Amino acid sequence: MKDYLLLIILNLLCFGVFAQNGTLKGKVYADGQPLPSITLRLSGAGGATKTDGQGFYQFKNLSPGTYILSFSGLGYQSQSQKITIKKEELILPDVLMLVNLSNLNEVVVTGVSRGTVLRKSPVPIAVLSRKAMDQHVNNNLIDAIVKGVPGLSAVTTGPNISKPFIRGLGYNRVLTLYDGLRQEGQQWGDEHGIEMDQYGVSRVEVVKGPASLTYGSDAVAGVINMIPETSSFKEGVIKGDFTEDYHTNNGMFGTSLGLGYVKNDWKYNFRASGKLAHSYRNKVDGPVYGTAFREYNLSGSVRTDKKWGYTKIAANLYDNLQEIPDGSRDSLSRKFTRQVLDDGDDLKNRPLVPEGELITYKIMPLHQHIQHYRLYNKTQLKLGTGSLDVLLGAQQSIRREYNHPTLAEQPGLYVVLNSFNFDLKYNLPEFKGIESTAGLSGMYQTNRSKNATDFPIPDYNLFDVGGFLFAKKTFGKIDISGGLRFDHRHIRWNDFYVGQNPQTGFDQQVRGAETADAKLQFPAFDHSYKGLSGSLGLTYNLTERLLLKANVSRGYRAPNITEIGSNGLDPGAHIVYLGNRSFVPEFNLQQDIGFIAYLKDMDISVELFNNNIQNYIYQTRLTDAAGEPVVVVPGNLTYQYQQAKARLYGAEFSLNLHPEAFKWLNFNNSLAYVRGTTMGQNLPLLPPLHIRSEIKFSSERNYGFFHQPYLKFEADVNAAQNHFYGLYNTETYTKGYTLFNAGLGAAIKNRNQKKLFDLFIQADNLFDVAYQSHLSRLKYFEYYENSPNGRRGIYNIGRNFSFKIVVPI
Repeated sequence: MKDYLLLIILNLLCFGVFAQNGTLKGKVYADGQPLPSITLRLSGAGGATKTDGQGFYQFKNLSPGTYILSFSGLGYQSQSQKITIKKEELILPDVLMLVNLSNLNEVVVTGVSRGTVLRKSPVPIAVLSRKAMDQHVNNNLIDAIVKGVPGLSAVTTGPNISKPFIRGLGYNRVLTLYDGLRQEGQQWGDEHGIEMDQYGVSRVEVVKGPASLTYGSDAVAGVINMIPETSSFKEGVIKGDFTEDYHTNNGMFGTSLGLGYVKNDWKYNFRASGKLAHSYRNKVDGPVYGTAFREYNLSGSVRTDKKWGYTKIAANLYDNLQEIPDGSRDSLSRKFTRQVLDDGDDLKNRPLVPEGELITYKIMPLHQHIQHYRLYNKTQLKLGTGSLDVLLGAQQSIRREYNHPTLAEQPGLYVVLNSFNFDLKYNLPEFKGIESTAGLSGMYQTNRSKNATDFPIPDYNLFDVGGFLFAKKTFGKIDISGGLRFDHRHIRWNDFYVGQNPQTGFDQQVRGAETADAKLQFPAFDHSYKGLSGSLGLTYNLTERLLLKANVSRGYRAPNITEIGSNGLDPGAHIVYLGNRSFVPEFNLQQDIGFIAYLKDMDISVELFNNNIQNYIYQTRLTDAAGEPVVVVPGNLTYQYQQAKARLYGAEFSLNLHPEAFKWLNFNNSLAYVRGTTMGQNLPLLPPLHIRSEIKFSSERNYGFFHQPYLKFEADVNAAQNHFYGLYNTETYTKGYTLFNAGLGAAIKNRNQKKLFDLFIQADNLFDVAYQSHLSRLKYFEYYENSPNGRRGIYNIGRNFSFKIVVPI
């Protein structure tokens, strides 16, 4: 009986307690759209929650009383309000979040575990919007980014091939991402560009230095993440844009159509783009034969947002027909010549290129055909106040390089690279102010040669896996973040034999009984590489607008396939590569320190870095005992990879003036400097001192159809490069130059203030300066020791006007 009475009393007490508890509900939105992942904290209740995919939030079991409810989200102004719980359920009015216009709180997701505010990250990070890229003349995506990020440069092979370098390091040391997925597309080659649609990227984030823990090997220089567009507008209507772009120098036409649709919880995006161009020209070389290109892109994605999180499926198709000049000319007239024979080809007796073929949109028979296909899924599952992020991707890169004039349909290089990527990240619930993430990521990759005649690399299999732990916490004015990662990479290949094709007379891969009389070009190889990487840094908020940042990071990079396995001619690069199987991984230790001031009338940024690299891998020309260049394939250079200690150091400085009293004026300036040495020599491919200044006049008024027009003038100063890798004449001195550019633009609206289109007009190299960039590979495309006009190699593009319109749909 006593037990029953006790049970009744307990039930009554419980009923009374729960009867007094209440529930708090509401919705958060911005720009008419619900906001997911907004954090809410209720003072005194000891808990926090986040909005779901429809912007809803809920607190349960709240005792009656007065609370302070705070709202915060990346990229939005934090706010709070006092509420009183008096009944079982309280539904608050919708909360409008205001976008934080200050770049102090720019949202950044690259190179870290979860969304991070720019001001809190100790790692040097730069962010570039599509609008900023639209205001420059861009033949390709990397060139668009280089013009907006100090410390970022590009090694180029003509106007449509640019490989990103961060602070003097490039190739596999810069990890390029598309929507967080590793870009895998034979990036080891000099003339292998980035297979992405420049019109389909809405935002670019650049991490400088080896502080990316999420992605593993190959990020010792930094990370570049290309983020595609996502529909975010009123439901039930199709919206998008149509872009038309024309360049006068190489006749480039760029066209892109992007469409988006939102319905209920679903978002759809589609884009189709195309570019074609004939050879570019300058006043020294005239039309540069072999620099035309034709590129097509298709992309699409579907995303749904639910209470449990979101999932997105996306696909991309890239197709590029790309010419590569070989630099052959007539020794006296300096006019371009072309190869017409395989056997018996004589550089001195090649015929001149007909005038009608110097400027034509027709792709010449000797060219590259690059195709890249990408399919991936991104999913986030909300697990209480934590979340699980899953990224699965598959890519295929197909590269054909045609270099046989007597058998044009026979590719010299034909490789197919298949990559499968996975990335799992668990964002743990916040614990005592600590936000942490644990993750596992990796890649399985196969490379196979097809019907080719040249084999610079073997067929190989690669498996990569690594795990990491990252955490960050704020102590008053100090934000601290860091983590550790361990990676393991296994790479192997079987014996690879090359023999003669009796039908064509060219080399071919042979197997089975045919290997008896064949050459063993790549003996079997089986090896594993391991590495530990990590970073630790802090940001000290002197005030809301004065910041000090410091970071120490250790990077790891396993040798790439050419560095350990190459043994043959890359016909597109005109280089015979020789690798070294005994190479060990690169490790670097970089120190960064920075000062940032966001003042009323100006922004100031100073970033200093020092980077020590163990086992740095680089290539140098192969010479014989007499110091003469070794020629393995006539007309092609021979490079051998080496490994040694190296050091890079430098600085980036920016000063942007935006006087409060003259809101129409902006004066932006940046400076980037880097030095690098190894074994008493300068490192190869170091960019010279680079200064960029831009003065921009922007009106807040409208002038007829022109809505808020702007006018800008730029000076792009590149100092002479005296610090070059001169051993065996691998590189030579490069003269300094200054390019002057100008641009104007406006939104064109009708009398009803409806936008018709955005107009961008830009002129680069206004005074048609003849110059050679130190990072242009065409500078070294020369076959004669002496030139009748005193100029060697191929010069960069001359004066170029760009006309671009972006029509909203």
